[in-house]
Amino acid sequence: MHTITPNSTKKDWAGAIAKPAKEFPSTQLPIISGKIPDGLRGTLYRNGPARLERGGIRMGHWFDGDGAILAVNFTDAGATGVYRYVQTSGYQEEAAAGKLLYGNYGMTAPGPIWNQWQKPLKNAANTSVIALPDKLLALWEGGKPHALDLQTLETWGEDDLGGLTKGLSYSAHYKRDEQTGEIFNFGISPGQKTTLNIYKSDSTGRIIQQAAYQLDGMPLVHDFVLAGQYIVFFIPPVRLSILALLIGINNYSDSLEWQPKLGTQVLVFDRETLSLVSRGETEPWFQWHFGNGYVDASGSVIVDIARFEDFQTNQYLKEVATGETHTPAKSTLGRVHLHPQTGKVTSIQQLLNQYCEFPNVPQQDVGQPSRYTYMSTFRSGTDISQEVLNAIARFDNKTETLTEADFGENRYPSEPIHAQDTQNPEQGWVLTVVYDGNSHSSEVWIFDSDRLDAEPVCKLGLPSVIPHSFHGTWNPA
Repeated sequence: MHTITPNSTKKDWAGAIAKPAKEFPSTQLPIISGKIPDGLRGTLYRNGPARLERGGIRMGHWFDGDGAILAVNFTDAGATGVYRYVQTSGYQEEAAAGKLLYGNYGMTAPGPIWNQWQKPLKNAANTSVIALPDKLLALWEGGKPHALDLQTLETWGEDDLGGLTKGLSYSAHYKRDEQTGEIFNFGISPGQKTTLNIYKSDSTGRIIQQAAYQLDGMPLVHDFVLAGQYIVFFIPPVRLSILALLIGINNYSDSLEWQPKLGTQVLVFDRETLSLVSRGETEPWFQWHFGNGYVDASGSVIVDIARFEDFQTNQYLKEVATGETHTPAKSTLGRVHLHPQTGKVTSIQQLLNQYCEFPNVPQQDVGQPSRYTYMSTFRSGTDISQEVLNAIARFDNKTETLTEADFGENRYPSEPIHAQDTQNPEQGWVLTVVYDGNSHSSEVWIFDSDRLDAEPVCKLGLPSVIPHSFHGTWNPA
């Protein structure tokens, strides 16, 4: 934890997280330029850590901030926005006390050492969202999801989805198959033996099938891949040093150790039965996120990945919470070819040499071949050790070309989200929430997906600053 001290050397991006974000009720959003496309109808939801300080003490890591959801709803009458904190029990307790009470990913519980054992980690509900027919889920990988009202974002409380019993957790990185409506996800249960729990849900989110698999040690698993008939996990060589954590000397983040000798473990499961098909091993790397996966004509599993050479990214993300970074951590877009029956990696390509994070594909392409991969990146010439993501791009897998949107100096777009046009399935839009460090304000920018390098087709103003967020989704009308 860090006491807040004024610092004049901070970059403009730090302004977005310097103070806790301000909520706003349903508000008509002014059009700053252009017009809202006629076929863009639905709701953009985004989730991220919006409060990184309480009682004059800053959180220990960017991952620790309390989650808040932004909803931007597009109708024939224009666009409205709502922004609200997820009212977790931990958030409410700390708000009532006016101080931090809980430990989290990157901080131990404040106060005497026995607080480490008495206070469980706070569910920050700050990582992602999934829109279901009758509710929105705010996701955080260390616990249960929180259900919210799709329109008002009122928090209804924790949701066990009909299957999250005995303290099972539900990760932030679900995969939804647009063709079948099935939703796949996982959770990690730490213990003497760490368990990987795999879930299959129907289109309402209700868990209809689950399986458990024992893992070696206590690894950090953030995301996985749906690829045709397979579910694939790449377990990076990061392991939790349990002793320092148990006796309360270290927080979870600082207890994670990079152990490249272990290599990356590959686990391939059958999506129908959730049973293990194969287990393999390949060279060491770390990833937070996968772009997509699919099975090619030869039967190989192809996986696109934002790949780091090591685990320095965790130190960089810890520094983000202070408003000042100095650790370079570069991930590049890579492609892994895998034989599903043996778990053997046959080749690893680097598709792009420049930085790539938050890679994703249009929702209808998840688990299938996709021509386009969208991602966050950095403007040319950016010192990546000093800045947060400040550009978005689209990679064309057919022509192997990259199209970038340049936001200009001191503007910071969120992860790009693709939205299919409701009137023309060939037309797509890309939505991103932009923090403008020049004016200390936030906007929603809408691009034609085929012309990312052109001016946005529309810019909307938001009533207050939205801090840099992690993940979002598009829910078509």
